[in-house]
Amino acid sequence: MPDPNGFLRYDRRLPARRPVPVRISDWREVYPPAGEELIREQATRCMDCGIPFCHDGCPLGNRIPDWNDLVRTGSWDSAVDTLHATNNFPEFTGRLCPAPCEAACVLGIGGGDAVTIKQVEVEIADAAVARGRLAPQPVPTPTGRTVAVVGSGPAGLAAAQQLARAGHAVTVYERDDAIGGLLRYGIPDFKLEKEHIDRRLAQLAAEGVRFRTGVEVGVDVTARQLRAEYDAVLLACGALAGRDTPATPGRALRGVHQAMSHLVAANRAVAAAGDGPVASAVLPDGTPVDAAGKHVVIIGGGDTAADCLGVAHRQGAAGVYQLDMYPEPPHARDAARDPWPTWPWVLRSYAAHEEGGERVFAAAVQEFVDDGTGQVRAVRIAEVTVEKRDGQRIVTPVPGSERELPADLVLLAIGFEGTEQQPLLEQLGVTRNARGAVDARPDWQTSVDGVFVAGDMHRGASLVVWAIAEGRAAAAAIHAHLGGHGRLPAPVDPAAQPLAAR
Repeated sequence: MPDPNGFLRYDRRLPARRPVPVRISDWREVYPPAGEELIREQATRCMDCGIPFCHDGCPLGNRIPDWNDLVRTGSWDSAVDTLHATNNFPEFTGRLCPAPCEAACVLGIGGGDAVTIKQVEVEIADAAVARGRLAPQPVPTPTGRTVAVVGSGPAGLAAAQQLARAGHAVTVYERDDAIGGLLRYGIPDFKLEKEHIDRRLAQLAAEGVRFRTGVEVGVDVTARQLRAEYDAVLLACGALAGRDTPATPGRALRGVHQAMSHLVAANRAVAAAGDGPVASAVLPDGTPVDAAGKHVVIIGGGDTAADCLGVAHRQGAAGVYQLDMYPEPPHARDAARDPWPTWPWVLRSYAAHEEGGERVFAAAVQEFVDDGTGQVRAVRIAEVTVEKRDGQRIVTPVPGSERELPADLVLLAIGFEGTEQQPLLEQLGVTRNARGAVDARPDWQTSVDGVFVAGDMHRGASLVVWAIAEGRAAAAAIHAHLGGHGRLPAPVDPAAQPLAAR
C-alpha cells in the first residue's frame, strides 16, 4: 500500500541541472542522474488514487502508481518490468515527453504540485540498464510471416519490436545513414544522448529485427517490390514537412532556414566528432547553418524552437532572440480555459531558456531584411494580436510597433504541415488528407489493404509517447491481420485524442 501521507511530507523536487557554464561547453545531457534517495522520496508522493487520471493523460496507459510504489519500496526489478509492460522505450519518453500524465496528476488539482512522474520514469529506465534488465527477448518459434516497417522513429521501432517478439520477421527501412529518425538527427544530444538509441537497436537486432539504412522506399526500392516481398507494410515516416512563410518579404535570402535543417546539421556534426571537437554545422550542399558568432533569430515558441536555442548556445551564438506570435502564457493553469486534468496552456521554460537569449512574445516577422548582397542582416518585427474567426487565425500587426532585430541566421520553427509528399505514397496509391497526414481505418490500415500507418505520419506532429502508443497499436492490428496467435496490446485506436474539455 502506498504511503498516504507522502505528498504531505515531501515537496516536489527535481535533480539540479548541470551548471550553465559547464553544460553549454559540451553536448552532454543537461540533467545528471538523480540520487536514489531523491527518487524514492518523489515516488512516495504518489497517492495511488482510486481513479488515477495519470493513466488517462498517458496514451500508453503506463501503470504509473504501480511503478511509483515499487520504487518507493526499493523493488527496482519489478518497477522495471512494470514500466516495460506498457512502454518499449521509457528512456526516450522519460527524457523527451512533456509529461501530460503530470498535468493529469490528482495532486495538481487546485494548483498543487504533481508527482515528478517523468523523472521517476527515466530513473527506472536507467536502472534497467544498470541492473542488466534489457536482455533481448527473441521468439523461439517464428511465424513465417514478414513485415516491412518504413521509417525508424519511435513509432516504427516500437511496432518492429512488438511484431518481432510475436514471431514475425521484421525489416525496418530508413533513408538516413543511421536508424532512429528524429530521435537520431532531430533531437539534440543535450536532451537525448545517442547511446540510448544504440542500446535499444542492439536489443532489437538480437530479437531478430533487420535494419536497412540509406534506402529510400519508393526510390531505391519500389512499393511494388515491397508488397511482393512482405506480407504487410507499416508506414511510419513521420511528419517532416516543415511549415514555411513564403509570402514574407525576404524569405529567399541566404541565412533563412527551416529549424530542422539546422538541428539535423548540428546533430550530424556532433555525431561525426565523437569525442573530438565538433565541426561547424553545414547543410549537405555545404551551406553553413552554424550559429557561431552570429546573431540568431528563432521564430516559434515550441519544443523545436527551444532545441534550436540550446544548439545556438553551444555553437557560440553572439545573441539569440526567440519570437512567439502569441502573448506570454500564464505561469499557472487557468482552470476556466484548461480545467484539470487537461493539458494546460502555461509558460513552459526549458533548460535552454536559462542558458541565455531573449524571448519576445506577441511579435511576428514582417520582413527579412537584405544586407544588399542577398544575405539576411536583420528581421523587421511588429507587435501583433491573434484571434480566431470562423476557424481561421487572424494575425493583426499593431500600428507603430515595428522594430528591427539583428539577424545573421534565422530559423523557422513554426510547426509542421504533415508527412512529406513522396514517391512511395504515389506508388502505393495512398493520399494525404487536408492536414497532410495519412488516414487510417479502425484497424490501422490505410485505404490500401495490407498497408498500415502509425505515428506522426498518421497523427501529425505530436509527442513521442503518442508515437510509441500508435506503433504498439498498429503492431497489434498487423499481428491480427497476419493471423498471429493471441493478441498484442493496443493502447489507442486511430481516433484517440488527448484529454480535452468538452
